[in-house]
Amino acid sequence: MYIPLNPPSKVHTFSFTQTQGFAREPLTLCANAQPKLTKDNIEDVIKAMTLEEKAKLVTGGGWGSMTAGNAAVPTGSASVVPGAAGTTQAIDRLGIPLTVLSDGPAGLRINPTRPGTSETFYCTGFPVGTVLACTWNTELVEDVTEAMGNEVLEYGADVLLAPGMNIHRNPLCGRNFEYFSEDPILSGKIGAAYVNGIQSNGVGVSVKHFAFNNQEINRQENDSRISQRAAREIYLRNFEIAIREAQPWTVMSSYNKVNGEYTQQSHDLLTKILRDDWGYEGIVMTDWGTKQGTVNAVIAQNDLMEPGADVETSRIIEAVKNGSLPEADLDRNVRNMLNYIVKTPRFNGYKYSDKPDLKAHAEIVRSSAVEGMVLLKNDAEALPLQNVKNVALFGLNAYKSIAGGTGSGNVNKAYVRNIDEGLKAAGLNVDEKIARFYADYRQYMNSREALSAGQGGGWGVLLGEPVLAEVEMAKSAVEASVARNDAAVVVIGRNAGEGDDRRIDADFLLTNEERNLLTDVCNSYQKVGKKVIVVLNIGGVIETASWKSQPDAILLAWTPGQEVGHSVADILTGKANPSGKLAMTFPLNYFDIPSSQNFPYAGQTQNAGGFDFAAMMSGRPSAKRLVKDIDYTDYSEGIWVGYRYFDTAQKEVSYPFGYGLSFTTFAYSAPSVKVAKDGSITASITVKNTGKVAGKEAVQLYIAAPQGGLVKPAKELKAFAKTRELKPGESQTLTMTVDAYTLASFNESASAWETAAGSYKAMFGANVEDIRANASFQVKKAQSWKVSNALAPKAELNEISVR
Repeated sequence: MYIPLNPPSKVHTFSFTQTQGFAREPLTLCANAQPKLTKDNIEDVIKAMTLEEKAKLVTGGGWGSMTAGNAAVPTGSASVVPGAAGTTQAIDRLGIPLTVLSDGPAGLRINPTRPGTSETFYCTGFPVGTVLACTWNTELVEDVTEAMGNEVLEYGADVLLAPGMNIHRNPLCGRNFEYFSEDPILSGKIGAAYVNGIQSNGVGVSVKHFAFNNQEINRQENDSRISQRAAREIYLRNFEIAIREAQPWTVMSSYNKVNGEYTQQSHDLLTKILRDDWGYEGIVMTDWGTKQGTVNAVIAQNDLMEPGADVETSRIIEAVKNGSLPEADLDRNVRNMLNYIVKTPRFNGYKYSDKPDLKAHAEIVRSSAVEGMVLLKNDAEALPLQNVKNVALFGLNAYKSIAGGTGSGNVNKAYVRNIDEGLKAAGLNVDEKIARFYADYRQYMNSREALSAGQGGGWGVLLGEPVLAEVEMAKSAVEASVARNDAAVVVIGRNAGEGDDRRIDADFLLTNEERNLLTDVCNSYQKVGKKVIVVLNIGGVIETASWKSQPDAILLAWTPGQEVGHSVADILTGKANPSGKLAMTFPLNYFDIPSSQNFPYAGQTQNAGGFDFAAMMSGRPSAKRLVKDIDYTDYSEGIWVGYRYFDTAQKEVSYPFGYGLSFTTFAYSAPSVKVAKDGSITASITVKNTGKVAGKEAVQLYIAAPQGGLVKPAKELKAFAKTRELKPGESQTLTMTVDAYTLASFNESASAWETAAGSYKAMFGANVEDIRANASFQVKKAQSWKVSNALAPKAELNEISVR
């Protein structure tokens, strides 16, 4: 509370109403006193601030301000959240508190233990972004992230540094597990639902990484060279949807450059596009680091430098004094910051409990994960398992399953329910001899690692632990297990994370040990009529074409959160019916992907020598890796990303975008499209469960635009909807609305979005290749929407031609 040194005879007292746990102490103000921040006096506070205070407010609390259990408390803080990523800075005399910013996309990341107390502060490990996208269910995503946001609130953070929304340009991107899809409409709609769920708790998000951060190698300096059309249609449109439909409190600018300029310092990106074109009202913060161009970032309207450094504050002060930074620009950013701060729980005095309902949230993880798992194959109804009691469970990751990725996307969770645990809980007997073999091998590897600790050997992983490479199992051991078991399950594991990209060999491709194991298991079990199920406990796309014919069924479980074992068991045993569909394409071959020609990739040097942890932290590649496209990356594929390329070029894939099987079947009927006067369309389709068990179906609405003018893909996803759980014989009519702006393509020469007049075709698909119903409609009048001429390439790009 502010107490004046020479109190006048008359004072004014204001009280804030206590609501839902929020309470602020009655505030005593006096005539001629320094203002204390409220929602209604932001301009007065700005006028009262010194230049030094303004510069301080737009730089964070610094490295280490929140990272350790005994972290130093930044000036003015009432409390901290140990393990949070960072803070904003407090200005006590003006009633401006610090606010707390914490990772990450799959759940809150804070320290699980703290000095001086036996209490624990674990958070829930929720399904990763890819799993959420594969649900094709925005209502479910909002429910999941509402629970996630409750943990943010109850553990005392103000902003969750999520969601990650970068497009899956290439399957080797190390952080694809955090991101949603190769398609901007799916990514944008899922992202908006994610934001709305979190922010329904009265806490904020930071939509990231804005933008063109589609690889981790040299992420600090890589220059993404991209056309304006590809930028607008593919890599920015998902962000635009999330901004327009959810108004996130904050956006995080990425490390990299775009067309020669750092995104953090790009006025085109952060002001022209984000604010002028899209109407964004929140703040922009940098990703964690300290670049030289602090003043340029302020001018670009990057409001907050994180984690913050004294040198950045000094640069801002000096620039205002020498005239290179207009103080009006700084005031604008300060205004943005204050408008953000007054929304936060910390400003509003929320009394957080440190006691979220982790048990209830675990149940949400278990049920939501099954809806994002994708059944890729199910020959002869191998699943759900029937008349199976004893299971041979192969693969190291069956016994140490992967809940989520590494890096800032990792969550300090109380446990991970492994797949073997899930199967046992479901009433199945897991072969003890096989389980013991894997346990003994893991113990051996752990002991070997301990011997070389501190000697530079082994693999280091940023905020997580590596996946142990699969071990060779003798063919005779596999054959001997057949008599003891009714079926076999082979688990293949992969993980990735922040600071590095994936490899082709032994990552995108199966290892020799995995291939041999799969072949031996299939040959041994199938010759006596016993089923073999493959479970892919992976964070990103892998090659499947060369081996998918071998097993009877393939379940793509992804890295679905801490209840992975229960969720997998629920599907294998038929307790749950999978309804997930792919949010990306699985190609036949890595080099079928157009971006493979302009992406840093590594070959067989993957396991050579020790891991370069410093290289991971900096984003620079290890010297032992064969890498290209480090300092710049040409997005020469243009708009031909994912299915837009494969479908238009009629190139065969292993599994198409939108693909996913069910334990039941669905029929589509009565397609209809109506065009409104404003050019928007309303499309409807009736879906009937024609099978024998209850299930859900995600319907995808693709639109083929009239040819002529701009070259366009054969068809593009424009909307989607998912049924409720339909009983056998039950039907539901789904309705999807697409406005004229969403139908538009971007015309670089006019700096405008354009919807052409003419005949359009609406296609209702189970996936991009499986179109179940069609309807045509006419757009009578062309429309256009002028936008900023922004992000022009510095040189002409030689984009590929498909049509």
